Amino acid sequence: MAYLGNQPALSYTSFAKQDFTTSATTSYTLDNPVANANELALFINFVRQEPTTAYTASGTSLTLTSATSASDDMYCVYLGKAVQTVNPPNGSVGLSQLSATGTKDSTTFLRGDNTFASAGGTNTPNFLATNTTLQTLASNTLTKLNFSIETYDSDNCYDTSTSRFTPNVAGKYVFFGGTGFQSFASGGRFILYKNGSEAKYMDFPESGAYGFYGSTTEQANGSTDYFEIYGRVDTGQQVGGGGASGVIFAAHKIIE
Repeated sequence: MAYLGNQPALSYTSFAKQDFTTSATTSYTLDNPVANANELALFINFVRQEPTTAYTASGTSLTLTSATSASDDMYCVYLGKAVQTVNPPNGSVGLSQLSATGTKDSTTFLRGDNTFASAGGTNTPNFLATNTTLQTLASNTLTKLNFSIETYDSDNCYDTSTSRFTPNVAGKYVFFGGTGFQSFASGGRFILYKNGSEAKYMDFPESGAYGFYGSTTEQANGSTDYFEIYGRVDTGQQVGGGGASGVIFAAHKIIE
């Protein structure tokens, strides 16, 4: 006979038999556990007994309706294993049966990689810092901008004394910064520094401006990366001072 795929191997099945040493009792122990009496064919003096009427069975316990005597011949044939269902009984599976890693509770879900994760995530770490004190920028001189006042700092990752953001959590971050000028400026550059080197920059028009604000994204390794804001103007200028002339430095982690 032809087959599609691999030809199945031949196999044979036999039923297990158990002989009992009888006595004047109704209780006997089975060699193999069963789900109920229908999994056994029980014979007493070579006469098959009716399941659930002449005997009951559960696990390894066999219980007869009437006691046997020491002269009786009794044996059983195991007809098969308990019938299994696809769906487990209600309440039989809980959190303790799941082998996935992570926190298992009402706020998490099971991912395809067998880990538990929080739904949605959070945009932390995040911070916002400003400065209401005037800062002077010399002409064509790269100057680190000061942001000494925290509005918020979710994970204590921003240092007001150094105006430096150290995320400490790996991921992609959105950065926002800007500054207002005390007078009309002819142009310049606004720069995001990463680990002491220029990472991203944006120029503002040479034709003049009263301020500049912009945003960008950058990757952080979560251990040593740090970020600062530098500025340069074509002509000497004062920045900050609060109100419309204030400076701002902010960032938050992107949910991935």
